[in-house]
Amino acid sequence: MKTHKELIIFILALGLSLSGGWSVLAADFPTKPIKVMVGFPPGGTTDLIARAVAGVAPEFLGQSLVVINKDGASGTLAAKEVADSPPDGYLLLIAGGSETTSVGNFKKLPYHPIDSFAPIIRFVKARMIICFSANAPWKNFSEFVEDARKNPGKYKYASTGHGGIYHAALLTMCYKANIKMKHIPYKGGPAGLAALMGGHVDLAIGSDAEIWPLVEGGKIRPATLTSLDRSPILKDVPTLKELGYDVYLENQKGFVAPAKTPLERIKFLHDAFKKVYDHPAFVKLAQQLKLELSYQGPEEFGKSLSDMYNQIGEVVKKMGTE
Repeated sequence: MKTHKELIIFILALGLSLSGGWSVLAADFPTKPIKVMVGFPPGGTTDLIARAVAGVAPEFLGQSLVVINKDGASGTLAAKEVADSPPDGYLLLIAGGSETTSVGNFKKLPYHPIDSFAPIIRFVKARMIICFSANAPWKNFSEFVEDARKNPGKYKYASTGHGGIYHAALLTMCYKANIKMKHIPYKGGPAGLAALMGGHVDLAIGSDAEIWPLVEGGKIRPATLTSLDRSPILKDVPTLKELGYDVYLENQKGFVAPAKTPLERIKFLHDAFKKVYDHPAFVKLAQQLKLELSYQGPEEFGKSLSDMYNQIGEVVKKMGTE
């Protein structure tokens, strides 16, 4: 299996190989490269999805798609930059997680998590899988809960930052399981998983794409996940609902533009990116990266964002933000 670094190099090479077939698809748009902001560090799920799209997109955009990482504050720094940018379709955000569905429920943001953006397309459903280190003493999640209830505040969990969707997921887990843990924020999913492997925390959370190489390498063990059904690549891992905990949270990844971007440009971008989504090269990349493709158009994606934002908001109102 290729490493994430090798796959990123492959994605870049693919983009160059496809660029020879570029054609001008619209006279007035785009006339220059389009940029997509990623609010998390290179190597995480959000970054990998953006680069997988960028590897194929030039064939259908008629221009390159440039990935820009601006990590920090659970993705909200990148989101603010896009929200504040001219609504012309040249600066996009890969969204659907912390910056749009979670952080705004924990604190006031300098943009509206939903209304500041115009949804374009959803590419991926990124399941959130809660993991132990390989040498953790618990055989399963139920054993961990039993131990944690006897030792409130003893154990620690990692997240991608206060108010991020991983924080929201683990906070909800603690609430529903009636346990108390210490929250240790890190800068991105891979950093939290590294802390788990290093013994600095007892639980961490990641997507299929983030955890798969570590599970395959025997470095971490998946315990449970927040989805309604099991992961297609981790079929033996039960959901929290299966274990009796009423938790359902889903991370999702797609492209949004600033609000008030002209509808004809949203349509052009959607149609181009839908061709990317259907392209065999993109499908193959998604399979290699363990990304679960889950298409939604602008209206559906907008509804999914609102639904998850409201669902997390209901949980935070009940249990607080710590």
